[in-house]
Amino acid sequence: MRFDLTDLRLFVHVHEAGTITGGAERSHMALASASERIRGMEDALGVPLLVRAQRGVRPTPAGHTLLHHARLVLRQMEHLRGDLGDYGNGLAGHVHLRCNSSALNEYLPQALAGFLRQHPRISVDVEEAASQDVADAVRSGLCDMGLLSDAVDLQGLAAWTLRADPLVLVVPRGHALARQRRVSLAEAAHLDFIGLAKGSALQSHVDRQAQRMGQRLQFRVRLRHFEAVCQLAGLGVGVGIVPQAAAARYGRTHRIQALRLTDAWAHRSMALCARSLDGLPQHAQQLLQHLAAGAERAAQV
Repeated sequence: MRFDLTDLRLFVHVHEAGTITGGAERSHMALASASERIRGMEDALGVPLLVRAQRGVRPTPAGHTLLHHARLVLRQMEHLRGDLGDYGNGLAGHVHLRCNSSALNEYLPQALAGFLRQHPRISVDVEEAASQDVADAVRSGLCDMGLLSDAVDLQGLAAWTLRADPLVLVVPRGHALARQRRVSLAEAAHLDFIGLAKGSALQSHVDRQAQRMGQRLQFRVRLRHFEAVCQLAGLGVGVGIVPQAAAARYGRTHRIQALRLTDAWAHRSMALCARSLDGLPQHAQQLLQHLAAGAERAAQV
């Protein structure tokens, strides 16, 4: 049994993509070559690694075992690159980070800027996902660390609270609800909403909460950014749900009123999580410490 790093990386990519085609694309490999490598791995082991179906593939029990060890080996290679980075020309650390919509739009760009300036040889791969999916990805070793809502299950993970990150309902000034300081989603569910684009982790979260209450929100329009939601809310098109930080940032410019949502799922803080600090490659530890230290400095201001 002789698997190389390309085999292991390909198998992880196939699992993440859910198809051999998608895995080949992520591995920058021709589909025929990727299929041949997968078959070669199965022939070497004498057991199938993937269950093939019309809509994609999923690992067999043997495939899950290989997936676990492949992630460990690839992570060890990241450790090696980080530890030897100062000794080799051209070597650079690469950090895989997943985060929810709020972190991606309201926190991460500014927090990353200083770190990337200080560490020009480290790159960061950022992917948006719902908070629960971020936690699951960190547990599974699909990423080094995650930025997410602390409202999800963080059991088994090392976590650091970064800042309060509650959700609010934004309405135009003069709206019938504008005099209220607090409101529940049920009280506003009959209104026209301005939502975030499909695929947004935050919008998916809000939609799930509405469905749990037996409600279906009616959307006039879906947009990609919090500012656009706030702008159209201020122009009277509808109401929207955004993080409090975004409402505060755009409130005066777009003439909106932010109402605190009383629902428990809207009361949250932004957290940083990893499987463990010591288990991260050196360059990933540096990023984690930078983000945690930045949050601590902001709390002291």
